[in-house]
Amino acid sequence: MGTKSNLFSVVPSTIRVMSNREHLIEACNLALQGEWDASHRIAQDYSDPIANWIHAVLHKIEGDVWNSNYWYARTAGKRYEDFRDANEELKAIQNILKEMP
Repeated sequence: MGTKSNLFSVVPSTIRVMSNREHLIEACNLALQGEWDASHRIAQDYSDPIANWIHAVLHKIEGDVWNSNYWYARTAGKRYEDFRDANEELKAIQNILKEMP
């Protein structure tokens, strides 16, 4: 797993994440509850690295490896192989979002 500094290496992306943090936390919550479509709708509304990471995990859950890897390529260094369990990955994303200022 990469460091937080890798995720926030681009200042404009960090600003966007800060403004949509609550929505992205909600997307993780919905995905963890099995609400894939609702979570996907939120994730695709944003284009910052963390939203793209959530988007990648959702396609991992769906079993669409190609599409998942497409979104991982837009996450500032995250990879499909970083987590075996999608729920653990979503919880890690939530923790990062909750720790943001």
